[in-house]
Amino acid sequence: MLHSQLPMLLLRLTLPSHLLTESQGAMGASRLYTLVLVLQPQRVLLGMKKRGFGAGRWNGFGGKVQEGETIEDGAKRELQEESGLTVDTLQKVGHITFEFVGVPELMDVHIFRTDSVQGMPRESDEMRPQWFQLDQIPFGDMWPDDSYWFPLLLQKKKFQGYFKFQGQDTILDYSLHEVDDI
Repeated sequence: MLHSQLPMLLLRLTLPSHLLTESQGAMGASRLYTLVLVLQPQRVLLGMKKRGFGAGRWNGFGGKVQEGETIEDGAKRELQEESGLTVDTLQKVGHITFEFVGVPELMDVHIFRTDSVQGMPRESDEMRPQWFQLDQIPFGDMWPDDSYWFPLLLQKKKFQGYFKFQGQDTILDYSLHEVDDI
């Protein structure tokens, strides 16, 4: 599917502040996560998740931010652990809060992009990296929300959002909007 054929609905909503912070709010506690997308002209590097949460899906590289590390340092660490690549500079492009029905903890995901990495992608215990042409991104084998925000990423736009899932395949509710700064 061409990325130009993807859903481009952008809801201009303001998220409640308790969804955008690491706090104990009405919806419960949140945990910090990172996601890094390596984008080069006409291609993106994705990893097939081999185990754990999201196994069997193509995704960017990332995971939990550890105690004592910054969000960006966590993103760099996860990219290196999962793909063997190192990076000097990341650009923060998105912030999405995920809620999964029946799971009390929200996922507070900070999304980064980079076009300059050091090393060659290598398979890890957790991920199998593969380059995809931008017109061949495997959205059918990715998280359902990716087809909503990926077009913004590819257009170098910044965004904030919220997605509520039933299980791992059904989006019950969402909001997504462009922002000037993230």
